[in-house]
Amino acid sequence: MKKIGIIGAGISGLYIANLFKKNPKYQVSIFDKKNSLNLDEGYGVQLSTNSVKLLNEIGFNKLEKNEKFNPEKINFYSKKDEDKICELDISEFNSNDCKYTTLKRSTLINFLKKDLEDLIKTNYSVSKIDQEQEKIKLTFENKETYECDYLIISDGVFSKSRNLVSNKQIQPKYNDTLAIRGMIPANSNIIDKISENYIKHLPDNNYLLPNTFRVLDYLFPKYTLHIITNGFKEVQNSKIINSGLKKYFKCIIDSETVGVKKPHSKIFNTAFNRSGAKKLEECIIIGDNFEADVLGGLNNGFNAIHLNTNKQPIHKRCIIIEDLITLTEIL
Repeated sequence: MKKIGIIGAGISGLYIANLFKKNPKYQVSIFDKKNSLNLDEGYGVQLSTNSVKLLNEIGFNKLEKNEKFNPEKINFYSKKDEDKICELDISEFNSNDCKYTTLKRSTLINFLKKDLEDLIKTNYSVSKIDQEQEKIKLTFENKETYECDYLIISDGVFSKSRNLVSNKQIQPKYNDTLAIRGMIPANSNIIDKISENYIKHLPDNNYLLPNTFRVLDYLFPKYTLHIITNGFKEVQNSKIINSGLKKYFKCIIDSETVGVKKPHSKIFNTAFNRSGAKKLEECIIIGDNFEADVLGGLNNGFNAIHLNTNKQPIHKRCIIIEDLITLTEIL
């Protein structure tokens, strides 16, 4: 029987240990430098269909349905405002057995370790790795040693063990970007702090499209202008005032006050009733979001103009423009 040593009891280390445990030809031992495995809720984990396919080999498909979620799409939002840029339909990559899956990191760790409890040794930090003939010898900071036939290093991007093997020739590489997926407990005061900072700082982001004031100066004498926004009342009012737009618009219909967001019929009905228009045909919605603005408006009797600044797919549902200034030519 061959002995396999695995350094690191994270997701990858526990997964590979489960695979080898299924094979009677191998004896597995897992070493982790921490005193115990971190089972706090921590970051959420998004698993691709390929990941799920691999995990199903060790019984992931038997995990309780209430412990995981299968999203159908990913939405992308602008950091300048809360408007959606586009969405990615990930359901097309799904099959009956393998679907994009979101779950708590702690849930995944608990699943991976449930059959490995007797194989995991915590508080074992490697200090030395030696190759002795056909064996690999691990020396730990607690002075204990372990010999194995094969060594798998999976202790993260800042791997101490990998540096011991490579004589510090391997360094992490960065591309100056960072993505974090997190989970915040519902009873945490962090949520309140995030909300306060959001309300406080978002009105300072007053980016306007080119030709905004030129177009508004053209439209204002000819039409009664209103705003329909998927946002908080306080934030949107502050943004509109700070950006100098308030004088152009008669009504601001926000989703917080109405209770629903575009493309829901209720927010469009509210906008029509407050507009003073006699017929729906007199109303035109101009927006950059195809689903929320264009389809939302058309499905509720409005005319629509799609301001396609985000290079969304071309369609024939309504007039499409790429610059606000074009409005002065068609209205």
